[in-house]
This record gives sequence, structure tokens and C-alpha cells, in this order.
Amino acid sequence: MGYLKKYKINYRELDLGQHHFSFDIDDRFFSHFEKTEITEGSLKAEVELVKEERLVTLYIDMQGEVNVMCDRCLDDFMHPVEFEGTLYIKAEEDQWEEKDKEEVILVTPDESEVDLSQYFYESIHLALPLKRVHPPDEDGNSTCDSEMLRLLEEHQRSDDEIDPRWEKLKNINVKRN
Repeated sequence: MGYLKKYKINYRELDLGQHHFSFDIDDRFFSHFEKTEITEGSLKAEVELVKEERLVTLYIDMQGEVNVMCDRCLDDFMHPVEFEGTLYIKAEEDQWEEKDKEEVILVTPDESEVDLSQYFYESIHLALPLKRVHPPDEDGNSTCDSEMLRLLEEHQRSDDEIDPRWEKLKNINVKRN
């Protein structure tokens, strides 16, 4: 856990106004999270912290790439990641609307720092698309493993072909009330 300390910001010691922080996110970062699908990556997180009298606002911008598995051919590839988010640090006694609580970290008056490692980790995962496939080359052709694509094509059914186990079901008439 000692490695992740570098992703903490001690906001209490900062003067009012704007402050800039930069964080590198690499393979070692991902190794500190259990059962993660991402084990490799190289990202840069830029954080603009604005400290006001009763509110701290963090504007976060992450850019880079992570190694993910292709959903089509199962090969790994580097997928670009871009994320922008806003996070608020506010004392627990202050009132917030329910819809705003997602982006708010409520802190006790004696807390002095915020750990951004979990926020970075979750944001990287949320920035990834649901379907992850190799990007096409400059001619629009797939860059997936050609042998795997050949096997997929070989085992793919045509749209006209019906699985024989279900053939008899198409003749069933359902009576509706």
C-alpha cells in the first residue's frame, strides 16, 4: 500500500486558490489492485485543484493507454484511454443533493488528504468501451489475429441455417387470449 501514497494530496496545507498536480499511472499502479483485468498501462493524470473556503474542487484529466484483451480474437492490445472528471471534497456536515453525491468525497473535519488512487482506477475502467476490439488498420482491415478470425469464420453459422435442436419449435403455434 506504500506505493499508492504518491496518489494522495494533502489539501489542508495548501493555500486558497489553484494548484496543479501530475501523476504517472503505470504497471506498478495496477498491480496494487486485486483481480483487475488491467495489468499494464501508461497514463498521465493531470489534476487541477481549486481550494476555496469551504470547498475543494478537483478537475481531473487522464490520457494514455492500457493493455486489454480483444473481445474478438482474445489477443492483448493497447487501447487508448481518455477521461475527464470533476470531484468535490466537502465536509460531512454540509448538505448535498442526492444526485451530486457521486462526485463528492465527504470528509471529516480532521481529515487532511484525499487518496485519488481508487478514483483513478475506477475512472480508467469506466473510460473503456464495453466492446474492445483491435482498431482497424489505415485501409479499414481488421488487425485481429488472422488465424483466430479464420477459425471464427469457419465455425460461424449462416443466418438462414437453423440449429436442428430448435427446428421443431418454429412450427409451434401459440394461442393468445
